[in-house]
Amino acid sequence: MSTQFESITTGTPAIGTDVGDINNINRDSTRRVLSRGVLIAGFAAIAWFGSVALTEWWPSADDWPYTKEFIALKLVLAAFAVATAIAGWRNPSTPATTPTRTGAWLGAMPWLLALALGVSAWEVITAQLEWLPRPFFAPPQALIGVYAEDYPRLGSSVVHSFGLLAYGYVLGAVAGFVTGVSIGWSQAVSYWVHPVLRLIGPLPATAWLPLAFFFFPSSFSASVFLIALATAFPVAVLTWSGVAGVNSAYYDIARTLGARPGFLILRVAIPAALPSVFVGLFMGLGASFSVLIVAEMMGVKAGLGWYLQWAQGWAAYSNMYAALLVMALMCSGLITLLFRVRDRLLAWQKGLLKW
Repeated sequence: MSTQFESITTGTPAIGTDVGDINNINRDSTRRVLSRGVLIAGFAAIAWFGSVALTEWWPSADDWPYTKEFIALKLVLAAFAVATAIAGWRNPSTPATTPTRTGAWLGAMPWLLALALGVSAWEVITAQLEWLPRPFFAPPQALIGVYAEDYPRLGSSVVHSFGLLAYGYVLGAVAGFVTGVSIGWSQAVSYWVHPVLRLIGPLPATAWLPLAFFFFPSSFSASVFLIALATAFPVAVLTWSGVAGVNSAYYDIARTLGARPGFLILRVAIPAALPSVFVGLFMGLGASFSVLIVAEMMGVKAGLGWYLQWAQGWAAYSNMYAALLVMALMCSGLITLLFRVRDRLLAWQKGLLKW
């Protein structure tokens, strides 16, 4: 009995515990997790139904459009929470080691509950009570109106920003990767390039805005250069650190087997430096996104940065908040995609770097 109690409290099987006891412990643990997730899903459903009642029966200070669509969206989220709770309640014996879609949905229920409470508070403060001054702060219905009515302009801005970011980020990542490998591998290249990198690299890419718009023939090419510059520096530094930090024993073993310098670079140095390379890619993506918005505000005639400036100029603050939400989802999605690529290429380090 004591060994089983020790196993449950520590999370590791005790000595003398058979496979059946371990399976029972895992099954009990899974049931506790699922029951907690089902309970939170029920609370999320109640919160969304309560938010529907708030919108329906507490009159707003103004007649906001798309209120019915807003209520329909809340009902969909409430139904999703109910369906997830039912699915978790009907499958309580799923093994803890087997990831399922229902388990993932139950894991997201705390966020769905927090979203319901946050949206309700936002609606009460802005639409019902109007504690925040208009037009600087708008209720959630106003964002739905922006997505429903201004989606052509907002969608074209997203496409333009994505294309500009892809050009600059890819060019900067390639340039930074080649520079970092060269500095980390060759002492001659390190002697000449490293001081230049230390001098120019720490400068913010936005400081080069006047020169970029003067020397490049178009605002698009100047923006690509600035984004590439913001990306190249962290990628180069982290790649250089990764290549320089490779264990020299790897090279010695490869040379003993007859490896040439090209093989040492492509098959030894670069694979060993990939964890550091991906850290540089993550940092470069964040820097490039900030430079993207600034560059589009300065000279580009399309994109999310331009859309933000246009919305501010026309005092369309609902459009501005809608664009900010799209930007946050876009940046978060790109970083998540990059993490998926990293986990696939570096399977032995999966989970060491969190996002």
